[in-house]
Formats: sequence, C-alpha cells, structure tokens
Amino acid sequence: MIKRVEEQDISECVKVIRESFATVAEEFGFTVGNAPRFTAFATTEDRLNYHLLEEHRHMYAFYDKGSIVGYYSMLVQDSKECELNNLSVIPSYRHRGIGEELLKHAFATAEELNCSKINISIVEENNVLRKWYESFGFVHTGTQKFDFFPFTCGYMEKCLASF
Repeated sequence: MIKRVEEQDISECVKVIRESFATVAEEFGFTVGNAPRFTAFATTEDRLNYHLLEEHRHMYAFYDKGSIVGYYSMLVQDSKECELNNLSVIPSYRHRGIGEELLKHAFATAEELNCSKINISIVEENNVLRKWYESFGFVHTGTQKFDFFPFTCGYMEKCLASF
C-alpha cells in the first residue's frame, strides 16, 4: 500500500533510502570518502524534514505489514515540471514490482499536480537502472560531471501523456 509520508515517518524513510542506495554505492565503489554527497551517505532526517516541511515535496512510502519498504519524493518545479527523487526499495523487497508501483504512482501524482514532465537524475554508469527507466518511457537528455562525485550524473525525462 502506498501512503503519503507524514513527519513521524521521516526516520523510517531515511533508513529505506540509505539502505537502498547503499547497494548502488557498493556496486560502484562509492564511499563516504569519495562521494560524501551520494544519497546513501547524505540522506538525513534533517534533510528529509526540510524537503517535507520547507520545500513541500510530495513524499510517498510503500508499506508492507506496517513497515516502510519503498519511498519516493516529488518536487514541483517553477516550470510545471516535476522532479522525481530517491525512488527506492529496500534490497530484500526488490523484484516484486514495488518500484514499478511507486513509479506509476509518481506518474499519477505528477499528473494530479498538473506537471507536464517528470525529470530524474541517475548514476549514468548504472546501465541497468537507465534501461529500467527507459522501459517506462523515460528518455536520456544528457550528462554532467561534478567534482564531488566519482561518477557522471545522467539526466532523463518523461513527458506525461495528458499534456
């Protein structure tokens, strides 16, 4: 079941995000030393509380038996585009369709928010993830290299059907 995240859910969401992104860090050799700003290391309760309470991001969690096992947030941008962030499923719940359910929920949320497009950024070198997003209609739009990451940021977008 997918429900809107409330302030009291933030600490559990942080755990889900960090645990989920830790597998990416391990696979690609990211550490606190070489990528301190990577999601697996940089996500904190303060940061998510800021996203929820100050930026008014739309945050949703996938629950199984009362526990959060998946998460995403959506930021509405001035351009009436939405930015999808931190879509994550803890490793023990992967390959059960939860990520797909969260992504489809994000599409519906973006349309409800009158967004014409969803933007995402990924680790460009993560070909499996890129192909997964492409299977849902995302198109690769470019890359950018930052000094503080040992990887390239890949950017993708999906235009929403109702626009």
